[in-house]
Amino acid sequence: MTNTTNPNLFRLIRDLRKLSNQKKVNLWRRIAEDLERSTRIRREVNIERINRVTKDKDVIVVPGKVLGYGELDHNVKVAAFRFSEEAKKKLKNTITIQELMKENSKGSKVRIIG
Repeated sequence: MTNTTNPNLFRLIRDLRKLSNQKKVNLWRRIAEDLERSTRIRREVNIERINRVTKDKDVIVVPGKVLGYGELDHNVKVAAFRFSEEAKKKLKNTITIQELMKENSKGSKVRIIG
């Protein structure tokens, strides 16, 4: 599995793999694999990029950290492992990956950004 010392990340990866196997949804397995990567190469995405590649009402997941550079001019639900303080202030509709797993266990209409 992973050599992480963060117990929350370890639990999240385990839960993602479990849900992937139960529901036969590759999205959750892919997110788990991305989160297992080294912190130095884990995804970091600016709000500006989210704004550029999404449309209104999209649901996206960032298997890493959302950074606060840029502005968002439409409604997007963003799930991520971490958010910078600036990103939390700018984004209205943020949830954790765990919350997204509970809301949408099939992973339908969810895109990975990063």
